[in-house]
Parts: sequence; C-alpha cells; structure tokens
Amino acid sequence: MTKKTIGRVDKIDFPKLGLYNIDVKIDTGAYTSAIHCSQIIVDGEHLKCTFYSKGHPNFSGKEVTFTSFTKTDVKSSNGFKENRFKVKSEVVFFGKAYKINLTLSTREDMKFPVLIGRQFLKQKFLVDVDQENLSHNLKTL
Repeated sequence: MTKKTIGRVDKIDFPKLGLYNIDVKIDTGAYTSAIHCSQIIVDGEHLKCTFYSKGHPNFSGKEVTFTSFTKTDVKSSNGFKENRFKVKSEVVFFGKAYKINLTLSTREDMKFPVLIGRQFLKQKFLVDVDQENLSHNLKTL
C-alpha cells in the first residue's frame, strides 16, 4: 500500500460528528488520537458528548450521542496517566474517509483541538514536518 504524505498540521472533517475544517496537529509522539470534548455525560448505555470551544469556532456546541464506547488509560507527555473515554468515528483526509479511534479530552487551552496519533497514522501516512495543510489544500482546489 502506498502511503500518502501529510504535513505537521492540517484541517480535516469528522462528518459523523458534524465537525468540519477542524485544525489538527499530527503528533507522532502520541500513540492515540484525541479530540476536544467540552462536556461528557454518561446516560445509561449512552455517552453524550458536547463539542464546543470558544477558541475553535468550528466546534459549535453540537451534542453527539455514542452507543458504543470504552475507557482507556492514556499517558500524557508529562508522564501522568488519565483514564479517558474512547469512541470510534470517521475522519476525512484527502477526500477519503478513514475509521479512527478518538479519546475524549479537554483541550480548551490548546492551540489544536485534535491530535492525530501514531495508531491512526501507521500504514497510511508519512509525515513531512516541513509541510502544512496538504489535505485541506487539495480540498479547496
């Protein structure tokens, strides 16, 4: 399989979450991918997530309900372990939809509301840190 080259940052879509042109950082130091979630409510067998951020206008406050979710331990770059909810969704790079596992995290104070980690990148993409927005730039042509 030929790997596509992506840059260190991009703007991508999460159609099942109703999120479009979302700023993402490609983080080869992270194993799992993470997305900002401002509110998480467990309601019986459902997980209700609100995707809102005043610093990221494309996070409009839409609530998404997941019927399938798990919890996983995530070790941050500062060495602390955090138990987070993990959901499955889809992400669009270069016009193609891919399945992705996302951990839910509060990233309000971060520049990028989404990190794309190695688990997603492997066997699909090569990262060129000199490049930016390669997928988004093709979308806008």
